[in-house]
Amino acid sequence: MTEPKTSTLTVPGAVLHYDVRSAGSSRHPVLLMIGSPMGADGFATLAGHFTDRTVVTYDPRSSGRSKRTDGALETTPDEHADDLHRLIAGLDADPVDVFASSGGAVNALALVARHPEQVRTLVAHEPPAIREAPDSGPAFAVNEDIRQTYLRSGFGPAMAKFIALVSHEGLIGPDYLDRPAPDPAAFGLPSEDDGSRDDPLLRHNIITCTHYEHDFDALRAASTRVVIGVGEDSAQLITGRTSVGVASRLDSTPVTFPGGHGGFLGDEYGPMGGKPDAFAVVLRDVLDN
Repeated sequence: MTEPKTSTLTVPGAVLHYDVRSAGSSRHPVLLMIGSPMGADGFATLAGHFTDRTVVTYDPRSSGRSKRTDGALETTPDEHADDLHRLIAGLDADPVDVFASSGGAVNALALVARHPEQVRTLVAHEPPAIREAPDSGPAFAVNEDIRQTYLRSGFGPAMAKFIALVSHEGLIGPDYLDRPAPDPAAFGLPSEDDGSRDDPLLRHNIITCTHYEHDFDALRAASTRVVIGVGEDSAQLITGRTSVGVASRLDSTPVTFPGGHGGFLGDEYGPMGGKPDAFAVVLRDVLDN
Protein backbone atom coordinates (compact mmCIF):
# COMPACT_ATOMS: atom_id res chain seq x y z
CA MET A 1 0.00 0.00 0.00
CA THR A 2 1.29 3.43 -0.96
CA GLU A 3 1.06 6.63 1.06
CA PRO A 4 -2.35 8.26 0.64
CA LYS A 5 -2.75 10.42 -2.44
CA THR A 6 -5.28 13.23 -2.03
CA SER A 7 -7.67 14.26 -4.79
CA THR A 8 -10.78 16.43 -5.00
CA LEU A 9 -14.18 15.93 -6.57
CA THR A 10 -16.56 18.80 -7.25
CA VAL A 11 -20.17 17.87 -6.54
CA PRO A 12 -23.30 20.02 -6.34
CA GLY A 13 -22.84 22.34 -3.37
CA ALA A 14 -19.45 21.08 -2.19
CA VAL A 15 -15.90 20.07 -3.03
CA LEU A 16 -15.04 16.64 -1.64
CA HIS A 17 -11.52 15.70 -0.60
CA TYR A 18 -10.61 12.03 -0.67
CA ASP A 19 -7.47 9.94 -0.16
CA VAL A 20 -6.44 6.83 -2.06
CA ARG A 21 -4.01 4.31 -0.58
CA SER A 22 -3.23 2.20 -3.61
CA ALA A 23 -2.41 -1.50 -3.39
CA GLY A 24 -1.43 -1.70 -7.04
CA SER A 25 -2.81 -4.72 -8.84
CA SER A 26 -4.72 -6.13 -5.85
CA ARG A 27 -7.48 -8.55 -6.82
CA HIS A 28 -9.66 -7.40 -3.95
CA PRO A 29 -12.39 -4.82 -4.50
CA VAL A 30 -11.52 -1.27 -3.51
CA LEU A 31 -12.40 -0.77 0.17
CA LEU A 32 -14.10 2.53 0.95
CA MET A 33 -14.02 3.53 4.63
CA ILE A 34 -16.45 6.28 5.60
CA GLY A 35 -17.84 8.05 8.62
CA SER A 36 -19.96 11.14 9.18
CA PRO A 37 -19.25 13.71 10.39
CA MET A 38 -15.89 12.03 11.05
CA GLY A 39 -13.59 12.33 8.08
CA ALA A 40 -10.65 10.47 6.62
CA ASP A 41 -8.32 11.05 9.59
CA GLY A 42 -10.26 8.64 11.78
CA PHE A 43 -9.53 5.64 9.54
CA ALA A 44 -5.73 5.88 9.38
CA THR A 45 -5.13 3.00 11.79
CA LEU A 46 -7.78 0.71 10.33
CA ALA A 47 -6.58 1.34 6.77
CA GLY A 48 -3.12 0.17 7.82
CA HIS A 49 -4.56 -3.30 8.45
CA PHE A 50 -5.66 -3.66 4.80
CA THR A 51 -2.44 -3.15 2.87
CA ASP A 52 -3.50 -5.85 0.39
CA ARG A 53 -6.37 -3.68 -0.83
CA THR A 54 -6.71 -0.21 -2.27
CA VAL A 55 -8.35 1.79 0.51
CA VAL A 56 -10.21 5.05 -0.09
CA THR A 57 -11.18 7.46 2.69
CA TYR A 58 -12.83 10.86 2.42
CA ASP A 59 -14.13 13.87 4.30
CA PRO A 60 -17.92 14.07 3.88
CA ARG A 61 -19.41 17.37 2.84
CA SER A 62 -19.44 19.99 5.63
CA SER A 63 -16.63 18.13 7.47
CA GLY A 64 -12.87 18.53 7.48
CA ARG A 65 -11.50 19.58 4.11
CA SER A 66 -14.80 19.08 2.23
CA LYS A 67 -16.44 22.46 2.60
CA ARG A 68 -19.90 23.25 1.33
CA THR A 69 -19.90 25.86 -1.41
CA ASP A 70 -23.61 26.70 -1.24
CA GLY A 71 -23.70 28.09 2.30
CA ALA A 72 -26.23 25.51 3.51
CA LEU A 73 -26.18 24.69 7.23
CA GLU A 74 -27.90 21.32 7.02
CA THR A 75 -26.65 18.19 5.27
CA THR A 76 -28.87 15.19 4.57
CA PRO A 77 -28.11 11.48 4.13
CA ASP A 78 -29.52 11.74 0.61
CA GLU A 79 -26.91 14.39 -0.22
CA HIS A 80 -24.18 12.25 1.31
CA ALA A 81 -25.43 9.22 -0.65
CA ASP A 82 -25.30 11.17 -3.89
CA ASP A 83 -21.76 12.29 -3.04
CA LEU A 84 -20.73 8.68 -2.45
CA HIS A 85 -22.38 7.62 -5.71
CA ARG A 86 -20.35 10.24 -7.58
CA LEU A 87 -17.16 9.37 -5.72
CA ILE A 88 -17.41 5.64 -6.50
CA ALA A 89 -18.22 6.40 -10.13
CA GLY A 90 -15.17 8.65 -10.30
CA LEU A 91 -12.95 5.90 -8.93
CA ASP A 92 -14.09 3.65 -11.81
CA ALA A 93 -13.69 0.65 -9.52
CA ASP A 94 -17.22 -0.45 -8.69
CA PRO A 95 -18.49 -2.55 -7.19
CA VAL A 96 -16.56 -1.59 -4.08
CA ASP A 97 -16.65 -2.88 -0.54
CA VAL A 98 -17.67 -0.31 2.07
CA PHE A 99 -16.95 -0.12 5.77
CA ALA A 100 -19.16 2.63 7.15
CA SER A 101 -19.39 3.73 10.75
CA SER A 102 -21.93 5.84 12.66
CA GLY A 103 -23.44 8.54 10.44
CA GLY A 104 -21.42 7.11 7.58
CA ALA A 105 -23.39 3.88 7.99
CA VAL A 106 -26.65 5.81 7.65
CA ASN A 107 -25.34 7.45 4.48
CA ALA A 108 -24.06 4.16 3.06
CA LEU A 109 -27.43 2.48 3.63
CA ALA A 110 -29.04 5.36 1.71
CA LEU A 111 -26.49 4.80 -1.07
CA VAL A 112 -27.20 1.06 -1.32
CA ALA A 113 -30.96 1.66 -1.40
CA ARG A 114 -30.40 3.80 -4.53
CA HIS A 115 -27.33 2.31 -6.19
CA PRO A 116 -26.83 -1.30 -5.04
CA GLU A 117 -24.82 -2.08 -8.18
CA GLN A 118 -21.98 0.10 -6.86
CA VAL A 119 -21.42 -1.84 -3.63
CA ARG A 120 -20.55 -5.52 -3.28
CA THR A 121 -20.53 -5.71 0.53
CA LEU A 122 -21.54 -2.99 2.98
CA VAL A 123 -20.52 -3.35 6.60
CA ALA A 124 -22.65 -0.73 8.36
CA HIS A 125 -21.19 -0.34 11.85
CA GLU A 126 -23.57 1.13 14.43
CA PRO A 127 -25.85 3.31 12.28
CA PRO A 128 -27.63 5.77 14.62
CA ALA A 129 -31.00 5.15 12.96
CA ILE A 130 -33.09 6.23 15.92
CA ARG A 131 -36.41 5.37 14.27
CA GLU A 132 -35.46 1.71 14.74
CA ALA A 133 -34.75 1.95 18.49
CA PRO A 134 -37.41 0.97 21.04
CA ASP A 135 -36.90 4.32 22.79
CA SER A 136 -37.07 6.37 19.59
CA GLY A 137 -39.57 8.94 20.88
CA PRO A 138 -37.53 10.17 23.87
CA ALA A 139 -34.32 9.89 21.85
CA PHE A 140 -35.73 12.17 19.14
CA ALA A 141 -36.64 14.71 21.81
CA VAL A 142 -33.14 14.58 23.33
CA ASN A 143 -31.52 15.09 19.93
CA GLU A 144 -33.73 18.10 19.23
CA ASP A 145 -32.81 19.50 22.66
CA ILE A 146 -29.11 19.12 21.80
CA ARG A 147 -29.60 21.06 18.56
CA GLN A 148 -31.56 23.80 20.29
CA THR A 149 -28.89 24.02 22.99
CA TYR A 150 -26.26 24.46 20.28
CA LEU A 151 -28.22 27.19 18.53
CA ARG A 152 -28.86 28.93 21.84
CA SER A 153 -25.63 28.41 23.82
CA GLY A 154 -22.95 27.13 21.46
CA PHE A 155 -20.62 24.16 21.19
CA GLY A 156 -19.62 23.26 24.77
CA PRO A 157 -23.05 22.92 26.40
CA ALA A 158 -24.47 21.09 23.39
CA MET A 159 -21.55 18.68 23.01
CA ALA A 160 -21.71 17.88 26.73
CA LYS A 161 -25.34 16.84 26.24
CA PHE A 162 -24.40 14.79 23.18
CA ILE A 163 -21.67 12.92 25.06
CA ALA A 164 -24.08 12.26 27.93
CA LEU A 165 -26.64 10.87 25.49
CA VAL A 166 -24.31 8.49 23.65
CA SER A 167 -22.81 7.32 26.97
CA HIS A 168 -26.17 6.65 28.62
CA GLU A 169 -26.72 2.98 29.39
CA GLY A 170 -30.21 1.61 29.09
CA LEU A 171 -33.40 2.91 27.55
CA ILE A 172 -33.91 6.67 27.39
CA GLY A 173 -36.98 7.39 29.47
CA PRO A 174 -39.55 10.19 29.06
CA ASP A 175 -38.02 11.96 32.08
CA TYR A 176 -34.49 12.05 30.62
CA LEU A 177 -34.66 15.78 29.85
CA ASP A 178 -35.72 16.55 33.43
CA ARG A 179 -32.22 15.86 34.72
CA PRO A 180 -29.73 18.71 35.21
CA ALA A 181 -27.71 19.63 32.13
CA PRO A 182 -24.18 18.22 32.21
CA ASP A 183 -21.28 20.56 32.90
CA PRO A 184 -19.13 21.06 29.78
CA ALA A 185 -16.02 21.35 31.95
CA ALA A 186 -16.55 17.78 33.16
CA PHE A 187 -15.80 16.66 29.59
CA GLY A 188 -12.99 19.14 29.02
CA LEU A 189 -15.24 21.30 26.85
CA PRO A 190 -15.45 25.10 26.78
CA SER A 191 -18.30 26.76 28.60
CA GLU A 192 -17.93 30.02 26.71
CA ASP A 193 -19.82 30.55 23.46
CA ASP A 194 -17.53 31.50 20.57
CA GLY A 195 -20.50 32.49 18.44
CA SER A 196 -19.97 29.90 15.70
CA ARG A 197 -22.94 27.85 14.53
CA ASP A 198 -21.55 25.67 11.74
CA ASP A 199 -20.41 22.55 13.58
CA PRO A 200 -20.73 19.53 11.26
CA LEU A 201 -22.25 17.33 13.96
CA LEU A 202 -24.36 19.70 16.02
CA ARG A 203 -25.69 21.83 13.16
CA HIS A 204 -25.35 19.98 9.88
CA ASN A 205 -26.07 16.33 10.64
CA ILE A 206 -27.47 15.59 14.08
CA ILE A 207 -31.17 15.70 13.13
CA THR A 208 -31.06 14.76 9.45
CA CYS A 209 -28.89 11.72 10.16
CA THR A 210 -30.58 10.26 13.21
CA HIS A 211 -34.15 10.96 12.04
CA TYR A 212 -33.61 9.59 8.52
CA GLU A 213 -36.26 7.14 7.28
CA HIS A 214 -34.54 4.24 5.52
CA ASP A 215 -36.01 2.39 2.54
CA PHE A 216 -35.88 -1.13 3.96
CA ASP A 217 -37.81 -2.60 1.04
CA ALA A 218 -35.07 -1.41 -1.32
CA LEU A 219 -32.34 -2.57 1.04
CA ARG A 220 -33.81 -6.07 1.36
CA ALA A 221 -34.12 -6.30 -2.43
CA ALA A 222 -30.62 -4.97 -3.11
CA SER A 223 -27.93 -7.09 -4.72
CA THR A 224 -25.52 -5.69 -2.13
CA ARG A 225 -24.66 -7.91 0.83
CA VAL A 226 -25.48 -5.73 3.86
CA VAL A 227 -23.95 -6.63 7.22
CA ILE A 228 -24.86 -4.63 10.34
CA GLY A 229 -22.12 -4.35 12.96
CA VAL A 230 -22.56 -3.64 16.65
CA GLY A 231 -19.84 -3.09 19.25
CA GLU A 232 -19.46 -5.64 22.01
CA ASP A 233 -19.32 -2.75 24.49
CA SER A 234 -22.28 -0.88 22.97
CA ALA A 235 -25.21 -3.22 23.57
CA GLN A 236 -26.70 -1.03 26.31
CA LEU A 237 -26.14 2.25 24.43
CA ILE A 238 -28.44 3.96 21.96
CA THR A 239 -26.25 3.00 18.97
CA GLY A 240 -26.37 -0.63 20.02
CA ARG A 241 -30.16 -0.57 20.05
CA THR A 242 -30.38 1.20 16.69
CA SER A 243 -28.01 -1.36 15.14
CA VAL A 244 -30.08 -4.28 16.39
CA GLY A 245 -33.21 -2.54 15.14
CA VAL A 246 -31.79 -2.00 11.65
CA ALA A 247 -30.61 -5.61 11.45
CA SER A 248 -34.08 -6.79 12.45
CA ARG A 249 -35.66 -4.73 9.67
CA LEU A 250 -33.25 -6.41 7.24
CA ASP A 251 -34.12 -9.88 8.59
CA SER A 252 -30.49 -10.40 9.57
CA THR A 253 -28.37 -10.90 12.66
CA PRO A 254 -25.82 -8.20 13.52
CA VAL A 255 -22.14 -9.10 13.68
CA THR A 256 -20.41 -8.23 16.95
CA PHE A 257 -17.21 -6.21 16.64
CA PRO A 258 -14.59 -5.61 19.35
CA GLY A 259 -14.89 -2.42 21.36
CA GLY A 260 -17.67 0.10 21.27
CA HIS A 261 -18.87 2.74 18.85
CA GLY A 262 -15.30 3.72 18.00
CA GLY A 263 -13.85 0.23 18.25
CA PHE A 264 -11.83 0.65 15.04
CA LEU A 265 -10.03 3.78 16.23
CA GLY A 266 -6.33 3.87 17.05
CA ASP A 267 -4.83 6.97 18.61
CA GLU A 268 -6.13 9.37 15.94
CA TYR A 269 -7.99 11.41 18.56
CA GLY A 270 -6.03 10.40 21.64
CA PRO A 271 -6.85 7.44 23.90
CA MET A 272 -10.37 6.49 22.80
CA GLY A 273 -10.47 2.89 23.94
CA GLY A 274 -10.51 1.43 20.45
CA LYS A 275 -9.38 -2.11 19.65
CA PRO A 276 -8.26 -1.67 16.04
CA ASP A 277 -6.17 -4.86 15.76
CA ALA A 278 -8.99 -7.13 16.88
CA PHE A 279 -11.54 -5.04 15.01
CA ALA A 280 -9.63 -5.44 11.74
CA VAL A 281 -9.57 -9.22 12.14
CA VAL A 282 -13.37 -9.35 12.36
CA LEU A 283 -13.82 -6.89 9.50
CA ARG A 284 -11.51 -8.87 7.24
CA ASP A 285 -13.37 -12.08 8.06
CA VAL A 286 -16.70 -10.44 7.19
CA LEU A 287 -15.38 -9.02 3.91
CA ASP A 288 -13.64 -12.23 2.85
CA ASN A 289 -16.51 -14.55 3.70
